[in-house]
Amino acid sequence: MVQAKINISSHSNQLLNIVKAKYNLKDKSAAIDLVMSQYEEKVLEPGFSPEYIDKLDKIKKGKHIFVGSIDNFDKIIDDAVDDKDD
Repeated sequence: MVQAKINISSHSNQLLNIVKAKYNLKDKSAAIDLVMSQYEEKVLEPGFSPEYIDKLDKIKKGKHIFVGSIDNFDKIIDDAVDDKDD
């Protein structure tokens, strides 16, 4: 466990006391841990939005070209460039 001396505003201190009382936590360190874990879930690693999921579904249903390997990909690209020059 890491120990840290921090300076917080009196408002933040009041909020920590409210969280501590609401969840019947042992101390303010537990309140900070709880707030940080909720922050991580909601802000740092949010779930995919419905719009993004719809976009992914459209991509999955779209037209795709199977290339197999890098060599095959290079050949397809070279062929496309050659066809464009003609």
